[in-house]
Amino acid sequence: MSAETREWVWEHSSSRGAARLVLLSIADRVADEQCISYASLSSLAKRTRASVSTVREAVERLVLAGELEQLDDLVGPQRSTVYRLPLAAEAVLQAQREEQEEDGDAAVSDEPAAPAKLRLSVLRRYGIRPRELPESHATCRKPAVPETGRSRRKPAPRRTGNRHSDVPATGTQNRSEPDLNRRYSGSGAAVTSAAEWKVDPATNAWLRQQGHLDRLGEHGLQAADAKWRAHRADFKPRPADAWAADWKSWVAREHAPGRPNLHAVPGSKGSTAPGGMTRAEAHTAALLAALDEPTGTEG
Repeated sequence: MSAETREWVWEHSSSRGAARLVLLSIADRVADEQCISYASLSSLAKRTRASVSTVREAVERLVLAGELEQLDDLVGPQRSTVYRLPLAAEAVLQAQREEQEEDGDAAVSDEPAAPAKLRLSVLRRYGIRPRELPESHATCRKPAVPETGRSRRKPAPRRTGNRHSDVPATGTQNRSEPDLNRRYSGSGAAVTSAAEWKVDPATNAWLRQQGHLDRLGEHGLQAADAKWRAHRADFKPRPADAWAADWKSWVAREHAPGRPNLHAVPGSKGSTAPGGMTRAEAHTAALLAALDEPTGTEG
């Protein structure tokens, strides 16, 4: 019966563009002469290669044109929406009456065929059943359309994850701005610049646990922080965790004000590397510190 319904869409429907594809996709699931079908927005979007919002607008146009009805009192498999093609159903019913007349069973009337009552027992074979509402009978009505052109829709059932993860999106969505070290790039990753990055509570705890705050003091730590930000000013934005790791590495090898970094000198046995650094990291820190020492040959 879906073949007859699709044929009606091809030959008689006034729909165009995306609305025509949506109507054909719905007609493709019609099982009998009642011209009732079911589909979810996501499944229609996948079949028509359109966005969910485009499919929703196409359904609204088809409902306003009278070529599609949404049966709110029925629900399909996996809580999908149930639709009916009323004009196609009338054409199918009229064709059956003409066939009966050719067989001599009845006389053909010029009046349009009256819509037949829905046979719920037949619909249950296809997974279509009445929605659990106080009303026990199924009614066929068009959804109310407000002045904005949007139809009233039932709230979607709660599900984990994104229902339309495999459907093309219609545009970017606004994101709320978190409080600390969060700026969203075009890909959605949280990034920030070195100048905007702030020392978070976890990094503050690391300073105290590793003894760097006692070693450098408040003024020495501020000087190290200012030097780090000046050297990183031209770096591209990074995630906050990446800046935190880089900042810790810088502070760990920073000289304490007014005294040399003796614990980082290579070959000093029994000394421990600051900040939990390995011996190789301590040697590297000592070499970098030596490069910063004045040699007396500066111009």
